[in-house]
Amino acid sequence: MELTIYKVDGKSSGKKATLSDEIFAVEPNETVLYEDVRRILANRRQGTAKTKERSEVRGGGRKAYKQKGTGMARRGSMRSPLLKGGGTVFGPRPRTYTNNLNKKAKRLARKSALSLKVSEDALKVVDDFTFEEIKTRQVVDMLTAFELENSKVLIVTADTDHKLYLSARNIPGINVIEAFSPNTYDIMNSDIVLIQKSAIQVLENSIEPKVEEEAA
Repeated sequence: MELTIYKVDGKSSGKKATLSDEIFAVEPNETVLYEDVRRILANRRQGTAKTKERSEVRGGGRKAYKQKGTGMARRGSMRSPLLKGGGTVFGPRPRTYTNNLNKKAKRLARKSALSLKVSEDALKVVDDFTFEEIKTRQVVDMLTAFELENSKVLIVTADTDHKLYLSARNIPGINVIEAFSPNTYDIMNSDIVLIQKSAIQVLENSIEPKVEEEAA
C-alpha cells in the first residue's frame, strides 16, 4: 500500500510512502476493537470509590424513640438507609477494574484501528519536520493547512520530540505521541492521524517485530 506524503504546509510532496498491508490493510475486527478499548479505559479507573454502609455509620446505638404511641414508623436505629445520615445500600467498595486481553488480540486491535483510519482517509503521512523553537503558533499553522482546526488529531513521531510536544500541549484535542506507544484507544479517539514518514517503520516494528534469521 502506498500513501501520498504531505509537507507541513498541507501540500503534496509528490512522493509516496509504502505501508505494510499486513498492518494498514486488514479487515477491521469490531469485536476485538471494542474489547481492547474497553480494557484500556477500564484499566485507567482507580477503583477507590467508597461509601459507608449501615454497619459503618457512626451513631444509632440507642433506639431513636419509643416503639408505640408516636404515630410514626418503628425505628430501631438512626443508621437506617431510609434516614438522612444513614448508611448506603449496596454502595461502591474499593475494587480493581483491571481487564486483560492476550497479546494477539491487542495486536489485531491496533491493526484494525489503523486499517479503519486508512479506509476512512483519516490517516495522512507527513514528511519529517522539526521545530527550532517551542511555539504553539507553528502547530496551529500546520493544523490550519490540513483544515483540522476543530478536530481531534493524533500526531505520531518517530522519536520523542519535546519541542513539538510542548508546542501542541495547549491545543485542545491534539495528542503528540511516539510511534512505539499509541494504543487502540489513542488511534480510535482521534478524528485523524498524522504520522511522520520516519515513524512508519517504528510503528510497524512495534506491532509486527521483524526478526532476522541468522544464517546457519
